[in-house]
Amino acid sequence: MDYSHDDAGLARQPIGYWAWAAHKAAVTHIRAALAEHGLTQPRWWVLNQLGDADGEGRVREELVTMLKGYLDVGDSMEPEVDALIGQGLVTQAPDTRLRLTAEGHALRERALGGVTRASADIHDGIPPEEFVAALKVLQRMIHNVGGQAWHH
Repeated sequence: MDYSHDDAGLARQPIGYWAWAAHKAAVTHIRAALAEHGLTQPRWWVLNQLGDADGEGRVREELVTMLKGYLDVGDSMEPEVDALIGQGLVTQAPDTRLRLTAEGHALRERALGGVTRASADIHDGIPPEEFVAALKVLQRMIHNVGGQAWHH
């Protein structure tokens, strides 16, 4: 792949296009890896957050509120949680705490392998310091135009 003709030419490229193209390619690749396990990206987010909760689970409302900010899913996280409960992958206690079932843990572990592989594909040939520099540039651009972004 020819990444550029010259740096001056690259400096004039539209960031909106390249940010969109990178987003589309990366998200499509990750979603394909998740689809191999019958998961959508929003359902993966729920499983992954619950898997990181050390068995304590998470209060449904807090989890849904936190995940609303991921890639503009809006209020559509409630049906995703309900679908995972319906599949027997998540349980909800009377105190509204959500927890993974044994099947949910197993699926999360299998899917994690695919997500890890997809992430490695995306990062292939990019030294960590270049990745960090790219993120800092994007963060600064977001700040410059008064945008908001968050991810941990």
